[in-house]
Amino acid sequence: MSTSKDTDIERDGRRDRLIKERIHDPYKPRGQLNEPSICTSCGVVFAEGRWQWMASAPQDSEKILCPACRRVRDRVPAGFLTLSGPFLAEHREEILNLIRNKVDAEKGQRPMKRLMDISDESDGELVITFTDEHLPEGVGNALESAYEGELTIKFSDEAGIIRATWHR
Repeated sequence: MSTSKDTDIERDGRRDRLIKERIHDPYKPRGQLNEPSICTSCGVVFAEGRWQWMASAPQDSEKILCPACRRVRDRVPAGFLTLSGPFLAEHREEILNLIRNKVDAEKGQRPMKRLMDISDESDGELVITFTDEHLPEGVGNALESAYEGELTIKFSDEAGIIRATWHR
């Protein structure tokens, strides 16, 4: 015998289940940070609701470690860009200069967007890690615009990690 309560559960599902977060980033602050706050590692200041570079931090700033510096310390990148191909070997320094210029421009406007590491792989690939999930795509697009090649981007919704590859 079926009651109306059983039918409601079958139709609507259980209402006591936990709601899953779409993206869980442990490096994003859970609440509002105290203002002003200054990173003890890089000197970036959280003021007026955002991270910004300042010539001199206010005297009463709270001392913290910013999310980008925490990612670097913990070696937990938010994005990866893998470069490969014969063109890379021939134009390595030129490509790295373009990447550094793009990252510096982004970092100047958005201090949490940083390059973490550049590592040479045994198969001739370069793997570049970033503190921000949007930066690999931006750098990849800059490479594709400047040198053509093939750019592919894969984003993991649950982990909030982007993996981009550029080949030429």
